[in-house]
Amino acid sequence: MLIKVDIYAEKPIYEQLRDNIILGIASGQLAEGESLPSARNLAADLGVNFHTVNKAYDILRGAGYILMNRRTTAIVAPKKTGGNLSAILVEKLAMCAAEAICDGLDENAFACACAKNYRKIKGGIFNGCV
Repeated sequence: MLIKVDIYAEKPIYEQLRDNIILGIASGQLAEGESLPSARNLAADLGVNFHTVNKAYDILRGAGYILMNRRTTAIVAPKKTGGNLSAILVEKLAMCAAEAICDGLDENAFACACAKNYRKIKGGIFNGCV
């Protein structure tokens, strides 16, 4: 999987890394048990500070997306089961909904945008909304 960051973007680099890895896991580009580059190697490859990559890895580990071992590199954690939304995810979704409302999107358009993005990431076809 190719990880890209934009050093000129407003979004911090550690968040870009976190997002790239979560998208890779969700889309199947990063499989359960797959090793990620060490923080030092990834930092060198991207031309960013080691602590930036380390921060992204710490956030991913804390959220349960990766597992860390001092003797090995980070690996993709087993996918979560149960389908319950975490409090953090509910909060993020609430903010997305609030921004959609502020931007004049109606409920159906917001739900369709969510469904389209879900299917796009999962690699499925979406025919539900226009």
